[in-house]
Amino acid sequence: MLTTVEREHLFLLAQNRPPEARYTPVNAVSPRLQRLLDSFEVSPAFVKTATWDVVASNRAAEAVLGSSGDVPEERNILRRFFFDSAARSRLLNWEHAARFLLAAFRADVTRAGASSEVTELIDDLSRSDDFRRIWNENNVGAYGEGSKQMLHPVAGLIELEYSSFSVDGEPGLSMVVFHPATPADSERIRSLLERATVAEVQTSRL
Repeated sequence: MLTTVEREHLFLLAQNRPPEARYTPVNAVSPRLQRLLDSFEVSPAFVKTATWDVVASNRAAEAVLGSSGDVPEERNILRRFFFDSAARSRLLNWEHAARFLLAAFRADVTRAGASSEVTELIDDLSRSDDFRRIWNENNVGAYGEGSKQMLHPVAGLIELEYSSFSVDGEPGLSMVVFHPATPADSERIRSLLERATVAEVQTSRL
């Protein structure tokens, strides 16, 4: 009957060590967290689970990174990364990105105690020769922060800086925020958002 925080506190008091992680799936974020994402006007941002399903994003993320889709399988970052050719073509150094993502994914899954929850996902991803090859290297890393260059089909080259944050009170969630590296990158993203707004208005009139 203890909350996750209460359980952790009890173990630290009694045994001076955290309890074994018990993964609890999360399918949505709070309205407050969604409003925070939406406040990043030209900074693509999303919230992902420990199994790397996107559960929330903002308009900038949809415009720059691509829609996460309404089907659960489409919301998984790794499925899109290895099976979506359009998403794959946006990265200039796909091989480097693949190693980085899988190392961070392995660490997230272990930390959250979600190894059994990703068995089916890993089996599915193993249809990809690239996934099997890189996954079997057994690298472990952290998402952390860094920079990324993306070749958007409409806006062209966009350079982004990113940082990853844990969502306090939700051990399985993390928020990733991408920030335009230069004013020119900001304008490219703003232009994409304006295009999306025009398209939405035209669609609503049909």
